[in-house]
Amino acid sequence: MSLLQSLLRQTNFQSPLLRTIVPSVSAAFAIQAAFAIPSMIAQSDRFYDFSGSVTYLAVTALSLYLPALRARAAGGNVPLPSLLAAFGSGAGGAGLNWRQVLLSGCVVVWTARLGSYLFQRVLQEGKDSRFDKIKTSPSKFWVAFMVQATWVSLCLMPVMAVNAIPAAAFGSGLKLTDVLGLGLYVGGMTFEVMADQQKSKWMKEKREKQHDEEFLTRGLWGKSRHPNYFGESTLWTGIATASAGVLLSRPVQGALALSPITAVSLCAVSPAFVTFLLLKVSGVPLSEEKYDKKFGGQKDYQEWKKNTPKFFPKVF
Repeated sequence: MSLLQSLLRQTNFQSPLLRTIVPSVSAAFAIQAAFAIPSMIAQSDRFYDFSGSVTYLAVTALSLYLPALRARAAGGNVPLPSLLAAFGSGAGGAGLNWRQVLLSGCVVVWTARLGSYLFQRVLQEGKDSRFDKIKTSPSKFWVAFMVQATWVSLCLMPVMAVNAIPAAAFGSGLKLTDVLGLGLYVGGMTFEVMADQQKSKWMKEKREKQHDEEFLTRGLWGKSRHPNYFGESTLWTGIATASAGVLLSRPVQGALALSPITAVSLCAVSPAFVTFLLLKVSGVPLSEEKYDKKFGGQKDYQEWKKNTPKFFPKVF
């Protein structure tokens, strides 16, 4: 029996929700452990962000295709459902629903974009300063990988919940939450990409000595001190909003045996955890501490910090 067959057999719960979430979350921790061990031995952080991207992609795909994989593992000659067919008028039944494919696709697009950006940055700089103090400690470095597995699992919770829904339980027609959620996702993604591009261009110009600015205050960085993090929080809010609209429908709650409170909680945990992580743990606090230590005594820095919101961008 293969490892996949064993995992599917041991997680073949009666609840469709548990049948999807448990093996998906297990896969997240297993992948992170597989990357953590050689990274700890080499005391290298080079593949930390890359491992996060791999985990996002693998867990998303696994949750999407689990029903077909279970049928195949049981000996059935079941083809993997077509992604394009989910958008056809006859989609449903044993196939995928278009919302499952669209939300999973949103995760894939975000992962590919952010993962390639972070990996390229580490290759250019040679290291990630966040890990200077912990990569020499095996226990602390291991915790960092397990935190990343937790991050992936909680962020993907709304998508995993939607992917657990039998396609026949989805209603037809477009919901307001579909439009609102996708709008927030596109807006947040655009904000994050623009902020990262502006910073990359600024750093490139600084290396080429086109300016002597010590910190970036132009563009979106003049509207928010952390516009990339604001975009990140917003796009996950969009995914959660679109997911909640589906999970709160009565047919879906009946199919998954969900209460409204549980449905909302499964979706809210994603943007709540992301925003908490960015504002209180690894995002804003580390950046603020780094820049305060370096430029805290400079008047122009203090003026920028005083007049520029920390997170939510100012309109004017």
